[in-house]
Amino acid sequence: MAIMSTDEQQGAAQRRPEARKPRGFPDRTAAVIAAERKLVDSISSVYQRWGFDALDTGPFEYVDALGKFLPDTDRPNAGVFALQDDDEQWIALRYDHTAPLARYVAENWERIPKPFRRYSAGPVWRNEKPGPFRFREFIQCDADSVGVAGPAADAEMIAIAAEAMEAAGAAKGQYVIRVNSRQLLDGIMETAGVIDHAQRGTVLRALDKFDKFGVEGVTLLLGKGRKDESGDVTQGAGLAVSQIDVLLEFITARSVSRAETARKLANSVGMTRSGATGVAELAEIDAILTALGIGDDAAAFDPSIVRGLEYYTGPVFEAEFLREFRDADGNLLRFGSVGGGGRYDGLVARFRGEAAPATGFSVGISRLAAAMAGTDSVAVEGPVLVLVLDRDQLADYSALAADLRRAGVRAEMYLGASGMKAQMKYADRRNSPAVVIVGGNEREKGIVTIKDLKAGAAAAKSMTDNEAWRAERPGQFECPRSEMVARIKAIAGAP
Repeated sequence: MAIMSTDEQQGAAQRRPEARKPRGFPDRTAAVIAAERKLVDSISSVYQRWGFDALDTGPFEYVDALGKFLPDTDRPNAGVFALQDDDEQWIALRYDHTAPLARYVAENWERIPKPFRRYSAGPVWRNEKPGPFRFREFIQCDADSVGVAGPAADAEMIAIAAEAMEAAGAAKGQYVIRVNSRQLLDGIMETAGVIDHAQRGTVLRALDKFDKFGVEGVTLLLGKGRKDESGDVTQGAGLAVSQIDVLLEFITARSVSRAETARKLANSVGMTRSGATGVAELAEIDAILTALGIGDDAAAFDPSIVRGLEYYTGPVFEAEFLREFRDADGNLLRFGSVGGGGRYDGLVARFRGEAAPATGFSVGISRLAAAMAGTDSVAVEGPVLVLVLDRDQLADYSALAADLRRAGVRAEMYLGASGMKAQMKYADRRNSPAVVIVGGNEREKGIVTIKDLKAGAAAAKSMTDNEAWRAERPGQFECPRSEMVARIKAIAGAP
């Protein structure tokens, strides 16, 4: 055999690719996948009960169909991941599920029922800077109603959002749906004399930071600007003190009840047409939510909610997960927003040139799964493991595992080359509920030995004598081969 020289070895090492993961594209373990699937199933069942039908529009859309509110068609990779198709048209991975829905509705307007109620679940992609719990690829689960105007549809979406949070595992008091209105925001801008479009954007971004920075921080952002702990300065909106006072009165108007908050907001936005429309919207939403049994603790009016996407035209809302958890360093954290939505009456109109009112709600499944994992981390139960003690009996061991699978039990035969001790360690790492042991004695007697690993682990916690534990072998028993499936099903909880 030829021996490689030092230069050849170095060259081979240089040709090896580095095992590395692109930032913002997380690897999903079995536990994460199971948690996400459970959330999608639970939340989708809520949407189905409310009369929504499933729709998947596929991952790619033409860039121009995504709209001016998302990427810039002159810079097709800004905000999205785009490429040129074989006909040299730019296509991009979907940024969310709403823009593709608008395209689908416009394309199929004549044959779909109106209102058109659909839900969708799947990954979306954003070409943005990743951060903690902020990914470039993540799963969203949406419900949208197209072709219906008025706050009654928005109130329904808020009620659906509350029900979805509870279906996801958030108990009452562990979440809140915070509601505001873009009409109210327009009204307070008019009252405060904020007319310039660019300045309005700066003001809205400042108001959206109220939960994070409080009155002092927002005051700085509305004025000359704010310096953070690193020394970086965020340019302010440059408003006068009198303008800032009007806006601060508005965003601090939240009270203990929706009705009281609406009353305070009516006073703060004055008698502008937009403000009056927004207050009326909230009053009708409150009446419908009350009739549906959605209390002030589950859905609250919060004038600091802005929502980032510019296509919202009416009520907007965010689902906030309130339960606290500790991170890897032991710091107590609250996850914050895990979903949101609102009214968007202009998206379908981009294609058709006529009004098509719509409202919707989206849950960030990946973010919510991470929040749930931070509070209730549960390992995924592995398969029942059939140990291989005699290499010349592989066919028999394979048949035992097949019998379990036919009965609906998740099971595998050990295919490695290690001994019994290593196989038991493997079962432990896989979080197997039980192992099946068949050696020469068991085969001769027509029996199997079953070790209930869950019962053994529970018994081990109460035993202090290792010798007694080994002698008693808790959770281990023998049974005829004909009874193996039934006994394993009882341990694994299989139907």
